[in-house]
Amino acid sequence: METKEFVELNVKLSAGKILRLEAFLSNFIKSRPVDVWLPENYSPNKIYNVLYMHDGQMLFDGPSTWNKQEWKVDEWATKLMQEEKTENFIVVAIHNIAEIRWEDLFPQKTFEFISEEERVQVKSLSGSKEFKLNGDNYLRFIVKELKPIIDSSFSVHKGRDNTFIMGSSMGGLMTMYAISEYPEIFGGGACLSTHWVGALPVDKNPFPEGIFSYMEQNFPLAGKHKIYFDYGNETLDAHYPQYAPEVDRILKLKGYTDVDSRNLFFEGTNHSENSWNQRLDIPLTFLLGKRTD
Repeated sequence: METKEFVELNVKLSAGKILRLEAFLSNFIKSRPVDVWLPENYSPNKIYNVLYMHDGQMLFDGPSTWNKQEWKVDEWATKLMQEEKTENFIVVAIHNIAEIRWEDLFPQKTFEFISEEERVQVKSLSGSKEFKLNGDNYLRFIVKELKPIIDSSFSVHKGRDNTFIMGSSMGGLMTMYAISEYPEIFGGGACLSTHWVGALPVDKNPFPEGIFSYMEQNFPLAGKHKIYFDYGNETLDAHYPQYAPEVDRILKLKGYTDVDSRNLFFEGTNHSENSWNQRLDIPLTFLLGKRTD
């Protein structure tokens, strides 16, 4: 596998800087940019936690995004680190490719928990022209290709307890899937506005049942992980409150408590970066909160 060199982007940030691999050539997924945000005064004399995030082009620079919105990751990360509310961390931002985003971010093995008849029925729900699930390869790319480069290129902790993953919507599903498939790699995950419907919201949708059946079997037992879920109730988020009790049930089944899990409701919030950027401090602090030991 070959990659181009990291190049610093000329982009207006609140603080820190972004280095980009313009075309990460992968054996598993289609080539795409990967950005690494480094905090102000990043130093090789310190060791940083690592937060992997999906939909990387939506995180830092609103003017360049399709909807002119952003997560404000650099603003929140800088503020929380300066106030010593979180450990020091860098952010690895994996860009999506719009045409195949669903294939990359759908938790692939959950499809096995849907009946054969339902599989045929729901393929059209994805909105994808070619129904080809690639979530397992997307995770292989992160774990087997991207993480080794990050670990060798930056001054970071390499172990599970300092490696986290975060996303929204389909990225929320993929974050849940990452924790389930690679519990030895990721010590925590944040799933904002998780798209439990799996695809287009329709009546008699078998995706949620398949997703929760997968989680019941594969989500890791409590004890070594932190997991954060949240949801609103406007626009696309209006479809999510009905699934909160099932999320709570599975978390309880797996032994999670308020110490190591959250499933939070944000009244009146919708499915957008502008909603997520107003509450991003909550999952960041939950996952990366300053340790007292």
